[in-house]
Amino acid sequence: MEILQKFRQSALAWFMSHGPRIVIIMLAAYLLYRFSFVFIERFIRQAVKSNHFLTKEAEKKREDTLIGAFDGTTKVLIWVITVIMILSEGGINVGPILAAAGVAGLALGFGAQYLIKDVISGLFIILENQYRVGDVVCLNGDCGVVENITLRMTVLRDMDGTVHHVSNGEVKNASNMSKYFSRVNINVGISYNENLEKVISVVNAVGKQLAEDPEWAPHIIKPMEFLRIDDFADSAVIIKILGETKPLKQWDVAGEFRKRLKMAFDKDGIEFPFPQTVVHIEK
Repeated sequence: MEILQKFRQSALAWFMSHGPRIVIIMLAAYLLYRFSFVFIERFIRQAVKSNHFLTKEAEKKREDTLIGAFDGTTKVLIWVITVIMILSEGGINVGPILAAAGVAGLALGFGAQYLIKDVISGLFIILENQYRVGDVVCLNGDCGVVENITLRMTVLRDMDGTVHHVSNGEVKNASNMSKYFSRVNINVGISYNENLEKVISVVNAVGKQLAEDPEWAPHIIKPMEFLRIDDFADSAVIIKILGETKPLKQWDVAGEFRKRLKMAFDKDGIEFPFPQTVVHIEK
């Protein structure tokens, strides 16, 4: 009982001496953790200068990406520093711990080179604005919407809902499908018997009508129109149709254009070709 009493007295004395400071440290860390996001958000919103080549939506994507990266890094630093301060306040000499961590870090340096590569690559991806949260990109063959970007990896979700985690250091080729503007690129096959001038007229008319539709006009930068004959295929003349849309709207606009073009072709008696075989009978 006497030993237990002495332990209680010692613990109470230690708590009275160090407890309030530890509580203050934890409270300050919690407040920093809660309000760091607000500070970082306001700073990034003001620091990122407006670019006349970018839309408001594109600027917001870049700002959100920077905010997410800096917020995650800041919160990790806050808790690391908090743990060190609590250990120091508790009478634990953190010097040997930091030294051991440094030695361990040196020993694991070769193993950590991939992590360092990922972080450096992630930093350049963010600073160079290669892609942002909300963009549709293809990274090393994996395509999807960018759901999150950290200094270490990029998270994509594809059309099937599958989530891909791609290490930034492994990104050899990044294709952004939603930066500045998007393009509708359609190849359509028509019969060799069709009047080409009539087909061109119908294609351009459909593109113009779609661009003037109040529902679709805000998404279209340049109406879809005939560009050129792209190929002479076995059973069809392949024509290329091109137009420009706002980012991420190319698939919706292309789908609506195809629907209207099919209806216009049916109305004007223009047939889509089908495979044909010519048989020569020897007499």
